[in-house]
Amino acid sequence: MKADSFSIKETLDRATSLPLLPRTLTWANTNSGTTNLEGLKSVAAMLADAFSALPGDVVLIDPAPVEAVRADGSVDLVQRGQHLVASVRPEAAVRILLTGHMDTVFPADHQFQQIVELESGILNGPGLADMKGGISVMLGALQLLEQSEYASRIGYDVMINSDEEVGSGSSAALIERLAKGKIAALTYEPALPDGTLAGERGGSGNFSIIFTGKSAHAGRNPDEGRNALIAAADMALRLKALHREGLSVNPAKIDGGGPNNAVPEHAILRVNFRPKSLKDQSDAQAALDELVTTIAREHDLGVHCHGGFGRPPKPIDPQAQKLFGLVKQCGEDLGLDINWRGTGGVCDGNNIAACGVPVVDTMGVRGGAIHSSDEFMIVESLVERTQLSALTIMRIAEKGGL
Repeated sequence: MKADSFSIKETLDRATSLPLLPRTLTWANTNSGTTNLEGLKSVAAMLADAFSALPGDVVLIDPAPVEAVRADGSVDLVQRGQHLVASVRPEAAVRILLTGHMDTVFPADHQFQQIVELESGILNGPGLADMKGGISVMLGALQLLEQSEYASRIGYDVMINSDEEVGSGSSAALIERLAKGKIAALTYEPALPDGTLAGERGGSGNFSIIFTGKSAHAGRNPDEGRNALIAAADMALRLKALHREGLSVNPAKIDGGGPNNAVPEHAILRVNFRPKSLKDQSDAQAALDELVTTIAREHDLGVHCHGGFGRPPKPIDPQAQKLFGLVKQCGEDLGLDINWRGTGGVCDGNNIAACGVPVVDTMGVRGGAIHSSDEFMIVESLVERTQLSALTIMRIAEKGGL
């Protein structure tokens, strides 16, 4: 730490007295799978109470409507939990955005519900790393900021959504609104066990393609039918043929079909695209649109495509490079070696970057095996990452930007 930063060091040292671990354990002990609305309600209330320690307004915002295509082809609305938003010093000239998610991938009936100690300093439990530990780090960093001389120089919005693990469909517009006017953003997905951050990210698009054919008797008049299942399978093969460097295409599931003695009139193909760049995304969308027309014509049936690219690719542009450089320098000041590398995973950082705001989206705890029953968190990283975030925010405040 620089000699003129004694007061900052004194502030950062207070991280050891924050209840970082106890509140992480409390939050993780309540199941908040994306579909567990009661669990999400409980966690949202706990988070609202915890973030009320900050000198701003804390509100719970109702989710936007989200459509889903059912196995029978019908489209209806699915319910999501409320999202938390906290706003501190909205009038400040320098403002940043901090985001996280309260939902996990483990539903209420999942067998993975308990927290256990794997070995000294390493805990196994649902949502510890992804990302209730990260939310605790975020809050801790802001608590340290508010105890520093730099608090008055910076304002911030906090957004913790309830549906990140399923694509943030009900919170995407909220993220976009809150990103406006921000000079930088920090998101609290977990870092790798060695502290490595995610750098550039590819994008992700999920589609449900509905095929509507015509039923006919499989023996008496099969040629009068229009086989929706065959059309879906044809589409799956042609989509897979688009797979190349820079564009992963994964036809994942076909719903539909019927009894052996009838030509199936209904099918739905579920497919995921992972474009590396915006051009790859544009090429994928154009190819998909063309295939919809081609399959409908060649199989003489209806084809309707539902879905979109909810996570645009996230490159590291010059402003993002500055933010990563700042985090790295803050790490060096704390004795940490901060590095980053590209990943095929996606998160709300993709959405934030698409708004033109530089973002580092793995500012949470060090951990691993997320989305599995082996998920773990390295306990010492709670203090370590809280100090890293707090120092990063203070440096932004001190410099008035990046």
